Amino acid sequence: MTIKLSVFTVATPELAPEQLAATAKAAGLHGIEWRYTELPADAASQEPSFWGNNRCTIAPSAGMAEVDRFKAAAEANGLANVSVTPYLRAGDLEATEQVLQAAARMNARFIRLGVPRYDRSTTFGELFELGRRYLREASALCGQYGIKGLIETHHVTISASASAAYRLCEGFDPDHIGVLYDPGNMVHEGFENYRMGMELLGPYLAHVHVKNAGWRTDGAEADGSVVWKGEWSGVNRGMVPWRQVMEDLLAVGYDGYLGVEDFSKEHADSPAMLQSFAAYFREWTA
Repeated sequence: MTIKLSVFTVATPELAPEQLAATAKAAGLHGIEWRYTELPADAASQEPSFWGNNRCTIAPSAGMAEVDRFKAAAEANGLANVSVTPYLRAGDLEATEQVLQAAARMNARFIRLGVPRYDRSTTFGELFELGRRYLREASALCGQYGIKGLIETHHVTISASASAAYRLCEGFDPDHIGVLYDPGNMVHEGFENYRMGMELLGPYLAHVHVKNAGWRTDGAEADGSVVWKGEWSGVNRGMVPWRQVMEDLLAVGYDGYLGVEDFSKEHADSPAMLQSFAAYFREWTA
C-alpha cells in the first residue's frame, strides 16, 4: 500500500496558501486539496475560521490569477495539487465547469461535485433523480477535462453512506465519477461496516478524508427523552477506529490519498494539527 497524505484547506483557516504549502511539506505531506468558494463579504474583519475567514480558500471571482497563485504555492514545495474542492449545488453545470477549468489549470486530479441535501421537504425519489441527472451531465464534463468528479459520503445528503453513494454513481464511468469516502461524516449519519462499504464501492473508491467525531447527551425533551448531539473530535479520540479503517483500505487495495479535515480544534494551530496527523498515519502505515 503506497499511502499519500494530503490536507483539505478548510481545516487550516489561519494560513495563507504559501504558509500552508510550506507547513504541509515540513510535516511530510504529499498534496493539497484547495478549498474553492467565495468568502463572506465581512470575512476580512473576522478571526480565521473553517467556513468564514479562511485564508487558504480560492475565490472564484478572483479569476485564474488566484488559481495560479495557489498552484504555484504547492509546486514550489514539491506538493501535488490533488483537488479543487467547492460547494456545488447538484444541477449547476455552469459552476461545475468553472471548477473543472480551475482544476485543469492546476493539474488537479479531482473536484467535488454537488449532492442533493435531504431535509424532509422533498422526497428521496425526486432528489435521487436530480442527483442522477446531474451526475450524468457532470460525468460528460469530467470526461472532457480529464478530471474525476467526486461525491462525498456526507450527513444530511442522499449519499450519507457508502451504499447510498454507490447507488447514486452506479453505472457511471469510474474514470469520471468517484466517491470521497469520509468515515468521520458517517459517525453523524450513514455508518456501515467499513470494509463492506469499500468492497461495495469498488472502483468508485477514489479518495478518503480523515477526521473523527463522537456523540454525547445534550439534555432532554419535555417528555424525558434523552437528546444526543454529534460533535467533532481529535483523529484518535472519536468513534472511527482509524487503525481498522487503514487495515480495511489495505485489504481492498486502496492506494490513493488520505486527506486530513480535522475540525476538532484540539491542537494549538494548523501546523501542530498537520504534524500530529502525519505522525499518526506514518506510524499506522509502517
